[in-house]
Amino acid sequence: MSESAANQASGLLAWYAAMGVDEAIGDAPVDRFAQSAAPPPPKNSAKSAPRNAPRNAPKTPPKTPPKARHAAPAPAPANAAAPALDGIKTLAELAEAVAVFEGCPLKRTAKTTCFARGSEEAKLMLIGEAPGRDEDLQGKPFVGRAGKLLDKMLAAIGLDETSVYITNTIYWRPPGNRTPTPQEIGSCAPFLARQIELLEPEVIVLLGGAAAKSMLETTEGIMRLRGKWKLYHAKERDIPMLATLHPAYLLRSPEAKRHAWRDLLVLKARLDKLP
Repeated sequence: MSESAANQASGLLAWYAAMGVDEAIGDAPVDRFAQSAAPPPPKNSAKSAPRNAPRNAPKTPPKTPPKARHAAPAPAPANAAAPALDGIKTLAELAEAVAVFEGCPLKRTAKTTCFARGSEEAKLMLIGEAPGRDEDLQGKPFVGRAGKLLDKMLAAIGLDETSVYITNTIYWRPPGNRTPTPQEIGSCAPFLARQIELLEPEVIVLLGGAAAKSMLETTEGIMRLRGKWKLYHAKERDIPMLATLHPAYLLRSPEAKRHAWRDLLVLKARLDKLP
């Protein structure tokens, strides 16, 4: 292989890895375009029936009643993992439970589990959307470019990793950094709920539209949700929640930083009132 061909192959593999294509699913490539262009198999019709078959032969009744064959499977409970989590008493135990959980398909394509980073004694909890490429490699949330910007935002109001606790609505990177589906978020929701109960934060900040819509159970956009206090019900406690713009969005749209700064000032005013 020539040097230029090797460089092209290396660049292609790097692009595949960045897009989340990091697992072979077959020994040989399959040309789906050729398959779709192939003529469909002949349909069964009366003309293909044997010539000596009686015209008015009775039809054989189906072995399974039609209703039974077309019945949809019973839906799984929304919080199927929740009952098993009541016995977990520490965040370390919860992290171990998440690490062995196989109910989220994203785990099969991710390299690591990104549970959390920060202080388990923190009064402020920040919840983002999902891990990205850097997070997937390091096993911690918000450690890439967006994470560095988040650290600067927190430092602007006198906070750092020793005074906050950071996690995401899901613990595994979606392929290609796509937005997680409601089903994927729902599979992790019982763990996140238990994570909030065990941490017992005084304030929760939701980073970005996906986290805000999931936690607030709404379809409104982040620009309508940001900067407004809501309540999260954690067993017998009501925890104030504030939605703001995701740092990754601020990297793409620097002009929106003025909105995030206003949200930070609202957050700081609330934290200053805590005992």
